[in-house]
Amino acid sequence: MQSINCKGTLVDLTSPKVMGILNITPDSFFDGGNYKNEAAIISQVKKMLTEGATFIDIGAYSSRPGAKHISEKEELERILPVVKLLVKEFPEILISIDTFRSNIAQQCIENGACIINDISAGSMDTAMFKSIAKLQVPYIIMHMQGTPQNMQTNPTYKNVITDILYYFSEKIYELRALAVNDIIADVGFGFGKTIGQNYWLLKNLEIFKSLEIPTLTGISRKSMLYKPLDITAKTALNATTAANTIALLNGTNILRVHDVKEAVETIKIVNLLKN
Repeated sequence: MQSINCKGTLVDLTSPKVMGILNITPDSFFDGGNYKNEAAIISQVKKMLTEGATFIDIGAYSSRPGAKHISEKEELERILPVVKLLVKEFPEILISIDTFRSNIAQQCIENGACIINDISAGSMDTAMFKSIAKLQVPYIIMHMQGTPQNMQTNPTYKNVITDILYYFSEKIYELRALAVNDIIADVGFGFGKTIGQNYWLLKNLEIFKSLEIPTLTGISRKSMLYKPLDITAKTALNATTAANTIALLNGTNILRVHDVKEAVETIKIVNLLKN
């Protein structure tokens, strides 16, 4: 299936879409602490929507390697007012919620969000799959080895491609058994992977089309791009565009990015090439 149902609107993913990132965490690796008040949040979201973002992904729990674990209460207090604010300000907005907690997923959907983006694919909250089935919303399942606190300690696989394919096939089987319709796979660049493993996944991204569900690529300004180049996340836009181009050529359906304008332009160029 190459379309997903968001609040009754069918979003066609045969032409790739952009998901703009809004981190409302103080410690995210690139833009932590940038969006502290309503004016800054509205301004950034308006910019991303104007530049062509189809979805806005809101995260209130930092999942960078070694990030501090926060309570459910703190995550909810950060994220729910922002969801309410954006739905009021932009009634047509398609909000994705970056959370692994089923209660937060439920409350945000009830207040106008329409997608759940779960870094743990149900592994960190056993109630999540049943919640998604009840809510009947698109669900992004990401592969992560370990937790954000320990995932980069010593990532090991028999075979990174086949291990992740197997992981997804099990998750998809469980979700289909619960009648979840719209599932999107994210291989989880940087989440329990070495730099070499990340590039092997990027090179072989097309293999994940065999899952017969849309794929999302979240590679924006990550360390797999800036470390080999000896630069920083702040100067990794060019590297991000290069990596996003490769992901698009290998069939990804959604680019999750900090820089919407550049991602939209990348999609247009790749579409010209393909058509």
